[in-house]
Amino acid sequence: MGRRKKGEDVSGWVVLDKPDDMTSTHAVAAVRRVFNAQKAGHAGTLDPLASGILPIALGEATKTVPWLMEAKKTYLFTIKWGVSTDTQDREGKSIAESDVRPTPEALQAALPAFIGEIEQIPPQYSAVKVDGERAYDIARSGETVELEPRQVTVYEAELVGTEDDLAHFRVRSGKGFYIRALVRDLAAQLGAEGHVWRLRRTAVGPFTEAESVTLDDLQLLGQKDAASERLKPVETALDDIPALAINGEDAFKLRQGRPIVLLPHVMEALKPKFRDRTIAGQDASRAAVALFEGKAVALGDVRAGKFSPTRVFHISDQ
Repeated sequence: MGRRKKGEDVSGWVVLDKPDDMTSTHAVAAVRRVFNAQKAGHAGTLDPLASGILPIALGEATKTVPWLMEAKKTYLFTIKWGVSTDTQDREGKSIAESDVRPTPEALQAALPAFIGEIEQIPPQYSAVKVDGERAYDIARSGETVELEPRQVTVYEAELVGTEDDLAHFRVRSGKGFYIRALVRDLAAQLGAEGHVWRLRRTAVGPFTEAESVTLDDLQLLGQKDAASERLKPVETALDDIPALAINGEDAFKLRQGRPIVLLPHVMEALKPKFRDRTIAGQDASRAAVALFEGKAVALGDVRAGKFSPTRVFHISDQ
């Protein structure tokens, strides 16, 4: 007989407003304890010094994490001019100083070069792996690591305002983008020195500040046995892929891992909704989510008149 899993069989998403000075791993562990959940994970690490939206998946929602990892993210951040640090944020040690303070006009003129598909070298202090070791571990040992540039996408970048030695920005970006690397490169282009003074993520895919909950408030709800009020359905993270409404018979087949046949008019309705996309390195251009009575039953591929499940959800009533 298999070993019984510890914790409750709870599934869904928590839109946590992570405080600064807390690691993403610590935040996940804290949320997991509130729900006494069997399984938990997060969609996109936030630096300890950053605050804001950290979507946390519980139970079956962890199967949708790769989809949310690809989602667009919005950040508000502040650069403090005058000093560059080894970590590119206020936690690091000073490595260079300058009296240059870029004007708002210079900043606005420089930003367009960082919009679109661009090449970006991750910061030395990042979670990128080099020969099986995290770059930040290598950097902390005093070594300099050569990181390869990566193609990232910036959809929007704007200067929000300036004051004294500070400049405030808003950026909307895709997967793998580092605000600290942007600050490093922007400062270099302007002949200045600067670092990230403040960083807040305000949105990840469909999850925004308006629907977020602080850890303190969530823990209070947990003490009242009401934390489930802030739990969002598993399928919330799949809001930008085609949805397929199915009947009970088809739901039964999918839960067994069997494909279902789609009628021609259903296929025709789905086709315009497909788009090129890659999830966890795999082609997901024909992906759809099957829903029975509004709840996710399976993720799958639609081809040759069939929906074949790739991920099946086993969600108990909560």
